[in-house]
Amino acid sequence: MSKIENHKFTIEEAFNDCFYIVPDYQREYVWSDKEVNKLLDDLNNEIESGSASEYFIGTILVSPTQHKKQYDVIDGQQRLTTFFLMLCALKALFKGEPQEAILSNLISTSFTDSDGEISTSLKLNPKYENAEEVITAIIKSGNQPETIKALLNAAGVSQFGALENIINAYTTIYQYLKYNYQETGTLKKYWGNLSNNVVFIQISTDVSSALKIFETINERGVGLNPMDLLKNLLFTNVKLDEFTKLKNEWKKITNPLEENKEKPLRFLRYFLMANYTISNHRSDGIVREDEIYDWFSKKENITASNYQKEPFVFVRKIIKTVSNFLLLTKGKGNDGEDNVYMNNIRKLTGGGFSLHYVILLASYNLPKDLFDHLLKQLETFLFYFMVTRTSTKILERNFSDWADELRAISNSTDYATQKVQLNEFISNRFEKSTISKQPELIDALRRYHFYSLQQYRTRYILAKFTQHVNMAYKGLLSPDNLNDYTNLEIEHILPNTPNQELLNDFILHPDNKDKEYQQYKVKLGNLTLLEKPINIVASRDFFKNKKSQYKMSKYYLTSSLDALNNVGENTSITRINTKLKPFNDEWTAKQIDERQEMLLELAADIWKIEPLQD
Repeated sequence: MSKIENHKFTIEEAFNDCFYIVPDYQREYVWSDKEVNKLLDDLNNEIESGSASEYFIGTILVSPTQHKKQYDVIDGQQRLTTFFLMLCALKALFKGEPQEAILSNLISTSFTDSDGEISTSLKLNPKYENAEEVITAIIKSGNQPETIKALLNAAGVSQFGALENIINAYTTIYQYLKYNYQETGTLKKYWGNLSNNVVFIQISTDVSSALKIFETINERGVGLNPMDLLKNLLFTNVKLDEFTKLKNEWKKITNPLEENKEKPLRFLRYFLMANYTISNHRSDGIVREDEIYDWFSKKENITASNYQKEPFVFVRKIIKTVSNFLLLTKGKGNDGEDNVYMNNIRKLTGGGFSLHYVILLASYNLPKDLFDHLLKQLETFLFYFMVTRTSTKILERNFSDWADELRAISNSTDYATQKVQLNEFISNRFEKSTISKQPELIDALRRYHFYSLQQYRTRYILAKFTQHVNMAYKGLLSPDNLNDYTNLEIEHILPNTPNQELLNDFILHPDNKDKEYQQYKVKLGNLTLLEKPINIVASRDFFKNKKSQYKMSKYYLTSSLDALNNVGENTSITRINTKLKPFNDEWTAKQIDERQEMLLELAADIWKIEPLQD
């Protein structure tokens, strides 16, 4: 095998020092919004945590070409391409700022070739069909994703498959950064973290050797699994003839985590914080990933966990926690059955946030009705903190402390005592926290738009509004599964891509003076959920022409845009009508603002903290 070199790069170092070529024999760009949003969420959580530690994104496998500092990408092009698109979006958003020039040099660089001519080369250049043209169009588009397709159409370049994926990924990244980091200061902080703290290991060798390394990595994995370090520690405390028994028990931990693609280190952190009182020099009750092994080495923790004297008892405790953890991640309650509130929490938190599992694992042994009530209140608590974009560092510290309280309640044997203590916990922790956050929440919802949070969270919020109104309309008290609502289409009442006639009508309307179409089309008040067939028919028409289609929706929040149904006196229908507002033929900035306020008032009825009643 040829010489193998490896180097640790930050994102800025990598695109400053290297030219990456994605050969045409490589798999094309396949990441969807799901993968892109997951990466954006992970990076955002790292920034919000306030951690200055490095964020490792894995290894990139490359092969040097005949040109200096130019490499063919063998493995890792999905990540590299996504980060390159982030650089393009940041360059557009830093227009006129000093950072724009730095980012420009990370995207493309001019150099003198062997003939003395000045050439410009992309720092990441995909060689599969038309991909380079798409990347070039993205760079030329400046700061408007909408212009990318127009540039490609003018050049006669089709957009489908991988090319469409690239455009969609760029649009997602651009909108995410634009609406979540609107102030230059916050965008600078984001760029600072991305350029300095996001790192990867670049392994470089010839193509045949690189392919062999790639095959070996995928067949065997790399190095020790983090769980193996703990296993080795436990092995020192069992007799030689019990090794096989321990090994078989250990597989009951590692196999389910691996099958469900859960991170062992993250699980271990949550296991420790859920089951033990954490003491450290920071007095924050948190076990970091790089502190896990040290935790097991401390005398007081050896005593608390008792893993040295009873290693099998300790292992079975982990096995049970793994099982509980995986059930929760699948939307199950502590009875192992589908749970409406746990499913809602999954839809709100997505894959980027998981700290709540600490307190859920700590309280897992509560009676089912008490656990379900805790889940319902937790959903509201998390909604407050997600929408107000509270630092995860604060939540992590709180959840570790609260886990101790919930574990004590859960371990009680008297139901009446548990109920009283749980209500006290909810009042002291959830209710007081949300009351203090209420002004922030109102402000955030008043300004909320399509890109305020990740799309799955916006979809969750719209689904909760729609579900609440439908339940009130029918006089139902217990919510059904939110899946029926989150699977609906998000309809922009003021069309997302208007024709020129509609755009001119908006601009010339007196109610829209000094109002930007692009701003109002994404406001929460302009969004509603709609069945796909109706959404297709409604298309991009004027509101006065679309509202008859909205009337056909079985979801009253949407159908009531046209007119309210009046049935009887003081019925469930007339009561919810007092919270809703129909609109005539006009749909201007004024109506959108009015509907946003209407939704704000509904939010107070939907997300509220309540004690468990007798």
